This record gives sequence, structure tokens and C-alpha cells, in this order.
Amino acid sequence: MKIKALIGGLAALLIAQAALANEARVAKAVEPVLVELFGPGVKPDAVRKLNNFNLYEIQIGGDLLYTDERVSYLINGDILDIKNKKNLTEERKQKLAQVKFSDLPLDLAVKQVRGNGKRVLVTFEDPNCSYCRKLAKELQSVNNVTVYTFLYPILSPDSTEKSKNIWCAPDRAKAWNDLMIDGKQPASANCNHPTERVGALGRKLNIRGTPAMIFADGTRIPGFMPAAMLERALDRGSANVH
Repeated sequence: MKIKALIGGLAALLIAQAALANEARVAKAVEPVLVELFGPGVKPDAVRKLNNFNLYEIQIGGDLLYTDERVSYLINGDILDIKNKKNLTEERKQKLAQVKFSDLPLDLAVKQVRGNGKRVLVTFEDPNCSYCRKLAKELQSVNNVTVYTFLYPILSPDSTEKSKNIWCAPDRAKAWNDLMIDGKQPASANCNHPTERVGALGRKLNIRGTPAMIFADGTRIPGFMPAAMLERALDRGSANVH
């Protein structure tokens, strides 16, 4: 029995090593194809073999493509599980978008506590973002939440200056709400600010637009969400934390 178990373990190890070798080979072969199709600098972040489909999944940021072992074609589309009525591609994207909440550097964010603050929400927002202004207004009616807002200036030339002024204000939360809700521009200020570090964090998390929201269970949702939906998402995020 021990010999059979040893042989089985060695066989599994060899199969795993072969799969890794094939993934590495596909990754190398697909890179010039991606550059040709999408331009310089486009590289696969990861390549994974999908044994059930005899395909290879190519991850580029938050996007997924598929190819065969010889990289003779690329598939840009979703894989649908008809029997179980599931979009496997979308499920995979959601899994890849998950964020380990405890790893977020919350000290680099503007903090607001409403009510008991038990539920937690992280947002990435640009001070010139119109939908961020709508989100700020919706949040006024959401209670018992702690909101951490990363100032993520990506939309306009003066977004960085506004972000710096908000961060350097005596009351950051007030300066943020004055701008987003009342349209009051923050006073010019200067201090040590984390704008570059927040920018690097956003790029690492592949956040391409604002607002972007992350809930306590690591679920990420891009875009604006009205108060009623926010309430449900906050409750769900809190309930799913283990």
C-alpha cells in the first residue's frame, strides 16, 4: 500500500510539473501575440491550464482570454456552463478581483465613522468624479458604517492637487464631504501626503475607474451604487467575513 501511495504521489507530482511547464511555454508563446494585437507592454499576468476544456486561461489585469496549447487561436468571450447555468468566466473574474481586506493600508485613506461603524466599506475615488459625488450623497443616508476613502486622482490634471489639499486639511473627512456634497473647493495646503502610494496601490489592484468599492469580505464592485443596494452589500460583506 505504501509503495502504491508513493507511486501515486510521484505520478501526481510529475503531472503537476508537466502542467507548469506547459503553462510557462504557453505564456512565452502568447506574449508576442498579445503585443501584436494589443500593443507594446501587454503581457500575461498569469497563464493557467483549464483541464476540463483543454484550454489555457490568459489573465491580463482583470480580463481573461483563452488559447489552445499551440497558441494557434485566441478566444475573447465567456465560457458558459449550460448544465449548471453558470458563467464560469464571470465567476473567475470575480474571484480574481477579490481583495484581501486585511492587507489594505487603511492609514492612507480618509476615514469616516457613522453610527456604530461596525460595517466597513473601502472606496477609491477621484475628487473630480461625478459618480463619486453621487456616491457621497447616497452615503449620507447609510448608518453604522466606517468608510475608508482612498483619494485616487486619475481623471483630471487638477485631481492630484485637490487630493493633496483634502489630505492636508485639518479635518480630512469634512474637506472631502464639503467638496463632494457641497462643491466647496478645499483650501490650498501642503504636507506629507500618500498620493503616490495610493496610486501605486490602485494600479496594483487594477482599479481603472472611480468610484470603486471594496467590502469587508473582499468583494469588489466598480461604479456607483444607490443607498438601498449599498445597505444590502454592506450587510452581505459583513456576514461573509470569517
